[in-house]
Amino acid sequence: MAEELTPAETDLAADAAGAEGEEQPIKQRKNGLYPGVSDELAENMTTGWADTELHGLEPIAQAAHTAARRSALSARFPGERLVVPAGNLKTRSNDTEYSFRASTEYAYLTGDQTEDGVLVLEPRGEGHVATIYLLPRSNRENGEFWLSGQGELWVGRRHSLAEAEQLLGIPAEDVRELAAKLSEATGPVRVVRGHDASIEAALTDKVTKERDEELRVFLSEARAVKDDFEIGELQKACDSTARGFEDVVKVLDKAQATSERYIEGTFFLRARVEGNDVGYGSICAAGPHATTLHWVRNDGPVRSGDLLLLDAGVETHTLYTADVTRTLPISGRYTEIQRKIYDAVYEAQEAGIAAVRPGAKYRDFHDASQRVLAEKLVEWGLVEGPVERVIELGLQRRWTLHGTGHMLGMDVHDCAAARTEAYVDGTLEPGMCLTVEPGLYFQADDLTVPEEYRGIGVRIEDDILVTEDGNRNLSAALPRQADEVEAWMASLQQS
Repeated sequence: MAEELTPAETDLAADAAGAEGEEQPIKQRKNGLYPGVSDELAENMTTGWADTELHGLEPIAQAAHTAARRSALSARFPGERLVVPAGNLKTRSNDTEYSFRASTEYAYLTGDQTEDGVLVLEPRGEGHVATIYLLPRSNRENGEFWLSGQGELWVGRRHSLAEAEQLLGIPAEDVRELAAKLSEATGPVRVVRGHDASIEAALTDKVTKERDEELRVFLSEARAVKDDFEIGELQKACDSTARGFEDVVKVLDKAQATSERYIEGTFFLRARVEGNDVGYGSICAAGPHATTLHWVRNDGPVRSGDLLLLDAGVETHTLYTADVTRTLPISGRYTEIQRKIYDAVYEAQEAGIAAVRPGAKYRDFHDASQRVLAEKLVEWGLVEGPVERVIELGLQRRWTLHGTGHMLGMDVHDCAAARTEAYVDGTLEPGMCLTVEPGLYFQADDLTVPEEYRGIGVRIEDDILVTEDGNRNLSAALPRQADEVEAWMASLQQS
């Protein structure tokens, strides 16, 4: 990595000076090799560059959908200024940043994914006028484009404001002027909190937590029913995820020679080639690690005879993620006890999926799956029945642990801020997408179960779309039934 300049130490104060417009000395890295910039070099760098402005750009694929979403937001909060930030870069260590991921609310309403962006809906008449505030192209007159750590010669070209308007279908202005505008704004204002401290500071005397939370809740609930574009993106995510699982099966021999990290890296390659990233930290849990629900260390051994619980999802370029789990026999064949537990989870998932349909209560799929698992635990003598008693007291949770699913979309746990009555106590509608993911987990140190159960964890998870007449399994390309899993693995490893 080139090391001469940093965002913190080389940004021209012409940007920082703001309203005063007074250029300050260029900040240098403390231990940089160049002590400064000569006047001759500074002048040389301002000339001899071709005009690269792009013209006649087509709107992004979701532009009509984001416009409709903004209209719904406008109708919900008439007469109020609404501010939705994308967020800022976050420092990973010293002068390096984490990869940027725009806030879900901002990306949902704009389709844009650039750092520092802010969507503002200004009340106008009976509705709102939307403006997107963005960083413009790097300035070539003051040297920002090559001296700033976030200049174009360091991190790449960004769209001009005119280009952004064509792509997004929203008037665009310079975000560096926004904080001052907001600090002078009057009238009711709401902001999505937690993403941009400077924007929140500009609004600190104009907003309340309660009103801002109402905005966040509305945007969370608005994402519950997916439009056609979103359903297509979720299907893409699931299709890419299926290919990622195939990639893993093909290299299980290499994982056995190394560790769970080989599995993590293999799936990540597919996510980066076909999408934006993984939608969440991949769980590549082999052996007893499969009993840890969110095992993301992925540093353990991969051994023949054990199970591999792989919970992973590709995030598309538009930030929609899959969330799929398969529990695979590393040797290619389930042992008798592994199959017994696996078949129980499969039966529970079948019952859960069958309960997903329009008009059903959201909780129905969870209840259906948990009943099957409770029945199996009673049948195996691991807990005293009757089943109704077990369910009433939640005794099965020692081994099932988690809920059977969640909403899915731009966040892996989508719609998380929705009201309880609209989510877990609500009713399923066509266009909703949720996971169905029952599991059984027998901890290695659980003395209440026979020794042969200990250290076995099984989860099966699919992404289920509620349709007009039932449901559709978006991740059905991956087999689930035990015999089919074994045949699938054998076919991939022989190819």
